[in-house]
Amino acid sequence: MKLQRNGRSKALAIGAMALVSSLSLAACGSDDNNTTASNGSNGSSAAAPAIDCGPKQAPLVSAGSTAQGNAIDILKNNFGAACKDTTINYGGGGSGAGVQQFNQGKIQFAGSDSALKPAEVDASKTVCTGGQGINLPVVAGLISIVYNVEGVDNLVLDGPTIAKIFDSQITKWNDTAIATLNPGAKLPDADIQAFHRTDDSGTTENLTKYFAKTSAGAWSYPASKAWAGKGGQGASGSAGVSAQVKQVKNSVSYAELSYAQSNNLKSAAINTGAAKPVEATAVNAANTFAKAQIAGTGSDLALTLDYATKDEGSYPLVLVTYEIVCDKGNKADTLDALKAFLAYSISDAGQKAIGDAGYVPLPKELTGKVTAAVKALA
Repeated sequence: MKLQRNGRSKALAIGAMALVSSLSLAACGSDDNNTTASNGSNGSSAAAPAIDCGPKQAPLVSAGSTAQGNAIDILKNNFGAACKDTTINYGGGGSGAGVQQFNQGKIQFAGSDSALKPAEVDASKTVCTGGQGINLPVVAGLISIVYNVEGVDNLVLDGPTIAKIFDSQITKWNDTAIATLNPGAKLPDADIQAFHRTDDSGTTENLTKYFAKTSAGAWSYPASKAWAGKGGQGASGSAGVSAQVKQVKNSVSYAELSYAQSNNLKSAAINTGAAKPVEATAVNAANTFAKAQIAGTGSDLALTLDYATKDEGSYPLVLVTYEIVCDKGNKADTLDALKAFLAYSISDAGQKAIGDAGYVPLPKELTGKVTAAVKALA
């Protein structure tokens, strides 16, 4: 069975699992990709994968999602090793800021952990002459519920409990709801220090979409990039909340697995209703992505994700970062560079390179569709 729009696909699991099982580690780069020597714009260094760099063009400027920040660093570094004449700049700022800058014509692509809304698509037509902004899924990951609780190594939570923690309805680590999910655990009689994102965040939107499906009404706010829960403390970006959890005892937050790994943070398993709690691993997230549905039309490849999955070994708190680009009307002096970088990012080599950094390689059937959409950019 092939991936179809608004239809489920079990066949995607094969491509996803094959990529997850063969992940390779790549080092993070700096804010641009000019730090690594190579053999020229159309060649590749001995250490770099073969990349079709295209002709020398103006620097490619982008911004947005911090969820994909570590992945973009890796991809830029590898791309720069092969394509020294092409500069890729990526600034964070969060998904909301990225989309805003894209629709103002300030950047060539934006990273967003949520698909463009209809009003944002309409706004993009001003800068995409003869076209509009589209969503291309490139970086997939999972949202870890990261925690730093004294004496607790294998925390289990569920949708309603997580929602209540982040809305200050549960304020103690030894609360009955948490204790019931963790029989035998030595939960401290300590206040919960919950951290949330202060910037408009696609990670926040994905988390709150999960709450909408799984909290049994405990989360009363609409899914949104802007934080709405009561209480807690704020920090900017995935790096910011991760740093707070690392430093503050008895704390909890939400961040991509990449940040959990780089900060040596523990991630809670989630009780989904399956036979056993599901660990926050790339393999378990890949099982969820394998059943994603395409909700977009034409060259837009926005996905519908099943946050309420109860399938065995399917981690429900997932997100995909879209690279927001113009389908038509891209700037001529950066179009070839844009296509070259995105083509590498979605290739098997690119997806493998980000895998060991805590990201989830997308199913090959989906990456094939993204590759075709990238080739058609004009």
